[in-house]
Amino acid sequence: MNVTGIISAIGNNSSQYPLIVRDCGIEVPSKIYLTYKENENDKQIQRLATRERFYDEYLGSAVWLGAIPLIERCGDFAIKRLGYNPDVNIKLFKEDDIQGLNFNIKKFEGKVSDEIINDLKKLTDIKNQKTYKNLLAMKFAAATLIPIALIGFILPKMIFSSSAKKIAELRKQKQENSTKSQQQNDLTQKFTNFQKKPTFTGNIAATLANFSTLEKMEIIDGGYALGRIVTARKGTDGNRNEAKDIAFKMAGMMYLNYLAPKQLEKGLNIFSNKAFGLNTNLDPIMLADKKFIQNIKEGNIELPKSNEAKDLLDFVDNNPKSMFCQYANKFKKIKLLENGIRDPRAYVNTKELANFKKEIEDFAKSAISTKNVENFAKKAKGVKTFNILANVGLSSFLLAYCLPKAQFAFREFITGSKLDPGIVNANMEK
Repeated sequence: MNVTGIISAIGNNSSQYPLIVRDCGIEVPSKIYLTYKENENDKQIQRLATRERFYDEYLGSAVWLGAIPLIERCGDFAIKRLGYNPDVNIKLFKEDDIQGLNFNIKKFEGKVSDEIINDLKKLTDIKNQKTYKNLLAMKFAAATLIPIALIGFILPKMIFSSSAKKIAELRKQKQENSTKSQQQNDLTQKFTNFQKKPTFTGNIAATLANFSTLEKMEIIDGGYALGRIVTARKGTDGNRNEAKDIAFKMAGMMYLNYLAPKQLEKGLNIFSNKAFGLNTNLDPIMLADKKFIQNIKEGNIELPKSNEAKDLLDFVDNNPKSMFCQYANKFKKIKLLENGIRDPRAYVNTKELANFKKEIEDFAKSAISTKNVENFAKKAKGVKTFNILANVGLSSFLLAYCLPKAQFAFREFITGSKLDPGIVNANMEK
């Protein structure tokens, strides 16, 4: 992947790539460093605490980012073994005048393989539809509940068990080399309190079955947040300060991870348009495509004649080699088979496809009006690249620095102290 491809990937706020950059590249290292600095007054605590935070954050991120694709791959394998093809979108069960199981069978029979048509025909049976929906529901449940269990329960116990062994080794070493048992008791107590505060960076059937990986990651974060709030420690006076503290942090994290980047992207695009007269809605890959820009210059961009769903799909089916269709396929607005024919098992969101068409039309209109299409595209690509990097940088800064500062201020407001309420409650129980 070249530089433009990398910029394109991290600029796609509907995918997990920006999360990978923010989480693994910026936020997690910052948290590990802060843990190291916070415990610098005691080198032994510092070493153990930093070690735990390292495993805590990176293993948690590995589950958060990698579990969904892995579990879904296993689920798809199981569904295929049961005789169904998981590529069939269950939104096609509802027939309309442009797509549906029977509609697509009639339209594509003889144009695609018999295997694909048979995948559709099998699901025209109501009993098979019910079974298939249940299988997809189970796959969805596994892809969300298993990561929640891993991040919220299993992983912490594994890390704490490893830390306990280190503490036992340290206790033994101190007992052998020192008669100051009180120092050892203090060390054990302090670190035990520290490790009690885990932090991690982690029609209905039709809706659930078609959730994207990013949307499933949001559910995992929501489930994990709920679990942490429910299991938060209470004080001897019955206070729920730790639950409030965690709720504030998790709400801020979810907003900054999932909503804020899209809002920033929209705002930066609007600003670029007004400040520089540039249209930066298209992906950098398209802005860097010389053939695409040349076609705009010459007025040779082929597009559907209207935004009507039928016109959009008719154009796709009749002009699969057009640049519009090729880029729509690349950016997952449609799904083309290897022979260029639209996959009849996939559902097309015609609203998204119409919006994609409009973005191309708006860019072409703006570019042609400048009389220098190449220069306009070059500037637009430069500003778009800056906007993407600025978005990632700003959202990372908000997550890694501003959110913790806001959390500390909120904590002091509700408790009157900057001390961690969970550890305070744990100490009160002693």
